Amino acid sequence: MDQTTPSQSPAIHRAGTVVQRSPDGIASAPFWVEMLVENSEDGGLTAMRCTIEPGVMTRWHTHPHGQILYVLSGVGIAERHGGPAEELRAGDCITFAPNERHRHGAAPESTFAYISIQAAQDGSAVTWLEE
Repeated sequence: MDQTTPSQSPAIHRAGTVVQRSPDGIASAPFWVEMLVENSEDGGLTAMRCTIEPGVMTRWHTHPHGQILYVLSGVGIAERHGGPAEELRAGDCITFAPNERHRHGAAPESTFAYISIQAAQDGSAVTWLEE
């Protein structure tokens, strides 16, 4: 039974149905992205599960309304511009402030999987900066 109305999205995202490689150029190598929630309306939330191979790091970037990362598995690294690299492990949750310049990725010896949540503004939830 479909519980969807025209103004709602489906209530259940079926795991593995929207898995793709990340766009070229946003990290030191492509990684797997599963879109869980897509919304480009201002303030609308997007959520994705990402799986990154050892040593792969995103480019510096910002999010207009900030970002939440919840670590599912592996060992990751997060870095705020001008700050030290911070190690992340399963169960850790890190937040980035609106427009805070940061990057994240997998430690050299481990894969890294996380859920990323951020809100859109002017049709986008992320601004990619220099490599």
